[in-house]
Amino acid sequence: MLELDFYGTLVAASLVLLLGRGLVARLGFLRTYNIPEPVAGGLLVALVLLGLRSLDIQVQFDTSLQTPLMLAFFATIGLSADFASLKKGGRVVTVFLLVVTALLVVQNAMGIGLATALGLDPLMGLLSGSITLSGGHGTGAAWGATFSEKFGLASASELALASATFGLVLGGLIGGPVARLLISRVQTPGIVSEAPTLPKGFEQPNKERLITPFSLIETIALIAVSLLAGSLLNEWLKGTAFELPTFVCVLFVGVILRNGLSALGLYQVFEREVSVMGNVSLSLFLAIALMSLKLWDLAALALPFLILLTAQTLVMALFAIFVTFRVMGRNYDAAVLAAGHCGFGLGATPTAIANMQAVTQRYGASQLAFLVVPMVGAFFIDIINVIVIKLYLALPLFAAF
Repeated sequence: MLELDFYGTLVAASLVLLLGRGLVARLGFLRTYNIPEPVAGGLLVALVLLGLRSLDIQVQFDTSLQTPLMLAFFATIGLSADFASLKKGGRVVTVFLLVVTALLVVQNAMGIGLATALGLDPLMGLLSGSITLSGGHGTGAAWGATFSEKFGLASASELALASATFGLVLGGLIGGPVARLLISRVQTPGIVSEAPTLPKGFEQPNKERLITPFSLIETIALIAVSLLAGSLLNEWLKGTAFELPTFVCVLFVGVILRNGLSALGLYQVFEREVSVMGNVSLSLFLAIALMSLKLWDLAALALPFLILLTAQTLVMALFAIFVTFRVMGRNYDAAVLAAGHCGFGLGATPTAIANMQAVTQRYGASQLAFLVVPMVGAFFIDIINVIVIKLYLALPLFAAF
């Protein structure tokens, strides 16, 4: 086994991003279908590692940097959200939250119904629903352990992680094609190349942003404070009715920090710089997450469970096209929102942001989408998902367990 340490993993992640950029630049179909660069490079490396495993060659990465990078990304999301913008997008956030909640209900109904039709334990259907798809690896691992210990479902944790892995891969692959289909029906803002305007947000990650060494240190300090305070808040809330994932606490602290400093007249967050740090953290996080995917876990999935997940992917794509896009306004912003919904409806919020960046980098900015998706995908969805899951477990169908 080849074990890469912290530095080796960081080098590998950087090379994955360069590989992804090269692939997208050279392969027209990746650009046509808006496949994110980290997804293209990370999946190729994961496939190579799957091939090496068949030759009894294994590569082990040091993923200790993965969680801090994810938390840093969510800190920058919080630091980018001012109350004025949140107020402006309040109605849209509420509508999108209702759309997302509807998908959670549909995913679980689909999972349970199809599992029953295939002769599987209905708990497996629930496990292949919003628990692992909209919930991701963290939620899947937690509920997998509960299903094994409390309900006696064999290999629940392994199935949960494999299902979440499947969702992460497909979430990064279907968002771009769905957006391309929808964008053909709407007017796009376009990329204005001759205007020297500097971007502020996450919409166009490859655009240059003017920064200075000292302002960069200030931004790093804000991110570090968000990480520290968010982690402490998470520890304080553990075991209470208000317990939240660490990344939600970090995002919340970022929002309070940005708006608190601004309200007191002490400091104005440098949004362009925050977006640079956020984009770097996001890209490296996705590169490490995707290149270290254990695709052989997917190969070990039983055919009926694989059918369940494939059906869920189809449902996600159709839901984004016929529900998300239509309810959110049938315009360019709605198309970008649909791409983002595919990302966290099957995978995770970072995947959603990568999907949207691949679209906006090509067709033009969508500030509304980058305001709404992080708030709903990172802040609200975990809370709503727990409620939906517990309501399903209260159904008479699960009374015997």
